[in-house]
Amino acid sequence: MADVRDRSIIVAGASGGLGAPIARRLADAGARLVLVGRDAARLDALGLDAVTLPADLSKAGAAAKVVDQTVEMLGGLDGVVVASGVVAFGPSTDTPDDVLVEVFTINTLAPIRLLRASADHLAASAANGYDAFFATISAVVAEQPMAGMAGYSASKAAVSAFTAAASREMRRAKVRLVDARPPHTETGLAQRPIHGEAPKLPEGLAPEAVADRIVAAIVAGEREVPASAFG
Repeated sequence: MADVRDRSIIVAGASGGLGAPIARRLADAGARLVLVGRDAARLDALGLDAVTLPADLSKAGAAAKVVDQTVEMLGGLDGVVVASGVVAFGPSTDTPDDVLVEVFTINTLAPIRLLRASADHLAASAANGYDAFFATISAVVAEQPMAGMAGYSASKAAVSAFTAAASREMRRAKVRLVDARPPHTETGLAQRPIHGEAPKLPEGLAPEAVADRIVAAIVAGEREVPASAFG
């Protein structure tokens, strides 16, 4: 079981989507948070007792800077939640290179960079007896790729596979990696694609309910939260 009270946790993508309700729940549980997102005003608007750190994680070096600043300000790092992401729609053969690059940079490479930057700090936390964790939020499309969403599906499957492999590598250091793959959730992401238009989607889950399940998994010591676990 992970007690997040007084633990130093980064929430990337905290300004909206699933990041905001996850941050609220961690704050309510007593965690010391660093909220990361591109828009400082939206981070501040959450009204949480937390450090806000505007950053564009699509930029090389941004992840390492966020981790370094967090450790400097809070004296260490015990957990990371990556809730940032973008989506693109359209036929796989018609998706431009620049769109695919952006999708993979934000959905796949940014979490990988954050994990690399935070790994030693999380290992130090675990060595001090804490349940250090790194949680990525992929999506049901990592399990069931969807037509019209090939690039998005592939980017989420890639981060899920990376998390699974890295989890095995980091067991000896007692750092727990969490791979959450929620079904379609009404975060508004589908209405903000960087390319194409969303296909007709069934009504999604409430972000608050999905956030509850992800935070419960973090606290309970789970490593995998497949789409079926969201009910």
